[in-house]
Amino acid sequence: MKPIDRFFRRYILSVIRILLLFFVINIVLIGILFLTSYLNGVKDSVFPMERFSNLIEQKNGAFAVDPEANDILAQTDAWAMLIDDEGAVIWESGLPEGLPLKYSASEIAMFSRWYLKDYPVKIWNHPNGLLVVGFQPGTISQYYFSFKTRYFWLVLFICLAALVINIGVMIFLFLRNTRKIETAMRPILAGIQKLSQGETFHLEEKGELAEINTGLNHASDYLAKKDNTRAEWIRGISHDIRTPLSMILGYSSEIEDNPDLPAATRRQAEIIRKQSEKLRTLVADLNLTTKLEYSMQPFRIKPLDPLELIRQVISEFLNNGLPEGYELELSGTDTDIKTFLYGDNFLLNRMLHNLIQNSITHNPGGCQITVSVKMDNRICTFCVADSGCGIKESYLALLNNDTSIPSSQTETAEAEHGLGLKIVRQIVKVHYGEIQFSNITPHGLKTEIHLPDKFKG
Repeated sequence: MKPIDRFFRRYILSVIRILLLFFVINIVLIGILFLTSYLNGVKDSVFPMERFSNLIEQKNGAFAVDPEANDILAQTDAWAMLIDDEGAVIWESGLPEGLPLKYSASEIAMFSRWYLKDYPVKIWNHPNGLLVVGFQPGTISQYYFSFKTRYFWLVLFICLAALVINIGVMIFLFLRNTRKIETAMRPILAGIQKLSQGETFHLEEKGELAEINTGLNHASDYLAKKDNTRAEWIRGISHDIRTPLSMILGYSSEIEDNPDLPAATRRQAEIIRKQSEKLRTLVADLNLTTKLEYSMQPFRIKPLDPLELIRQVISEFLNNGLPEGYELELSGTDTDIKTFLYGDNFLLNRMLHNLIQNSITHNPGGCQITVSVKMDNRICTFCVADSGCGIKESYLALLNNDTSIPSSQTETAEAEHGLGLKIVRQIVKVHYGEIQFSNITPHGLKTEIHLPDKFKG
C-alpha cells in the first residue's frame, strides 16, 4: 500500500474512532443520568399505590389504617380518600377543604383522567371502593395521549426513517469531506514524497491549500537549482582539472623513471604520481556518483557471464600490481554457471572493483581477499570477503541501513571520501538488487550483493 493511501486510511479510521467515542460518551452520559436519577430518589418518587392500599383495612365496620400509611402521605404531602360504589367518601385523610364528599359517576370518570380540580390524583381499586390519592397542585405533571394504532406504526416508521436519514446524511457529509480533503492533499503528499526522493515536481497553486502548494513548488525549485549547481560545479572542476592532472602524472612518471636523478627525488616523484592517481580516481568517483544520482549515466544493458566478469576484475588488480601483503583469489564459485546476468558491464565491473579496493584500503597491514559468485533461483549473488579487521557493529548497522558512517581515521591520517561504497550502493540500486554487509568470525568483512538475472529497467 502506498504511503498516501495509508495516510487517508488512517484518517478515515481516526474519524470512525471519534464517532465511536462520541456514541460511547453519549451512552455513558445517559447511564450517568439514569444513575443520578436513581440515587436522587426518582424511583421512590412514584407513589406506592398498591402498598398504600394494603395498609387500609376495614374491621368491624370501621377502617383501620396502618401508621405507615400516614407516614407515606406525610412524606409526599398528599391526601387520600376512599369512595364506595355509591360515590360517597367513606374514608379520608387530609382531604382539602372545598372538595365534595360525594361524587357522581361522571365526576369520577372525569377525575380518573388524573386531575380532580387542580389536584393531580392517582386511583387504585380497593376492596371497599375506589382509592384516590391526591397531591398538591404543581407538584406532579400528568399527560394523556391517545391515537389510533395505525398512526402509531406510522409515527414509529417516521422516527426510524428520520434516524436512518440522519445517519446517512452524516456518513455522506463525512465521505464528501474526506474526498475533498483527499483531492486537496493527495498532490501535496505526492509532492512531499518526490521531494524526499530528490525528484522535481510542480503543483497547481490554487484551491484552499494554494499556499502550501506554492511553498512546496519553491522548495522543489530551490532543490533543483541547488542540485544543478552542484552537478555543474563537479563537471566544471572535473573538466578544468583534467589537463593539469595529466601533466602532473606525465612529468612525475618521467622523473620517477629517470635513473640519472637522485633516489630521494625519484621517491618524491613516485609519491606525487600516486597521490595524483588518487586525485584522478576521486574526480572519476565524483563524476560517476553524480551521474548515477541524477540518472545521467547511460545504461548499456547486455547479457554478461558473471564468472567472466569476476575474472576480468581480478585480472585488472593483478596486472596493475597488487600491493605486498594482499592475496586476491577466486574461491568457492560455481564454475558451471550457464545463466547470463543482464546488466551494465562497466558499472558491475566498477562495483566489484570498489569492494575489493575497500578491503585493501581499510586493511593497511594486508589481508586475504576472496571473490565468489553463484546463481540460485534466478538471483545472482556476488560475494567479496576479506580476512582483515572487520568493522564495528554500530557502523555495520549503519551500512546495512544505507546510512553513511563517519570516518574512523584520525585527523592526521589520509582522508577518506567514502564515495566507493556509495557508488556500490547506487550501482546495486539501479540494477534493482540488494546489498548486505556482515562481519566474519574471527575477523574480516563480507559483502554480499544479490542481483536479479533480468534487468527490470
